[in-house]
Amino acid sequence: MANFVTAEGLKKMKEELARLEGEERPKVIQQIAEARDKGDLSENAEYDAAKEAQSHLETKIAQLKLQIAESRVLDASKIDTTQVQILTKVTIKNTKNNAQMAYSIVPESEANLKAGKIAVSTPIAQGLLGKKVGELADVKVPAGVMTFEIVKIELCD
Repeated sequence: MANFVTAEGLKKMKEELARLEGEERPKVIQQIAEARDKGDLSENAEYDAAKEAQSHLETKIAQLKLQIAESRVLDASKIDTTQVQILTKVTIKNTKNNAQMAYSIVPESEANLKAGKIAVSTPIAQGLLGKKVGELADVKVPAGVMTFEIVKIELCD
């Protein structure tokens, strides 16, 4: 299954992979070597812990390589800002209390709620997709259904 990312998101994944392979892997290998030098491996907790850390690291590296291989880069220059879609930043207004908020609709791998970036697969994003400025969107949330007015649509930062 394709993993949609921005060029910046792909760059970050590649940087993380390089860090894991270039910094973390040698550290774990060194820990294994030091633990091995301490003697009997059958009763060596440090060796077992280092081997387990190596297993977790190699799994993480393999998953990241797969994610990178399956990634498809989204071209922000081709994004239509007349309607809410992935890589757009949408300002919405809660019709009950008039509170405004802005969310960037991003691929799952780039979601960060604290930064106002929500994954395209979230219920809020799904409820907003395809809407245009001035339209209302009914969004199912745990507390029920909320109605938002689309105030502004622009490209993500």
